[in-house]
Amino acid sequence: MRMIRAMELVAPEPDVPSWTFLTNHAHVLIAIHRNPELRQRDISHAVGITVGAVQKITNELEAGGYLSHVRVGRRNRYQVHLDRPLRHPLEDNHSVGDLLGTLDE
Repeated sequence: MRMIRAMELVAPEPDVPSWTFLTNHAHVLIAIHRNPELRQRDISHAVGITVGAVQKITNELEAGGYLSHVRVGRRNRYQVHLDRPLRHPLEDNHSVGDLLGTLDE
C-alpha cells in the first residue's frame, strides 16, 4: 500500500509573480465577480494570499460598499456592487464595473 504524504494532498499554489499591476483588493473582487459562491479558502488560493488576508479584504470591501454577501446554508454568496467608483483620484471617474468589464473582455 502506497503512503500518501500530507504535501500531496495540498493543491499547488498558483504561480503568482512578485508584483502585479492590480492590488489584492482588485484580485479578490475579480475572483468573486467571476464566481460569487467561492469560499474564502478558494479565493485565497486563486489570489495567492492567506485566508486571513481574504477575510480582511472582504470586510474592507463590504465596509466601503463595494461588496455584500448573504448566507446560503453554510456558505456565503457575494455580490459585487459594480456602480461604485474606483477609490484612487486617478481612477475615480471609472466604476468597479468598468474595471471588471474590461478584464472580462
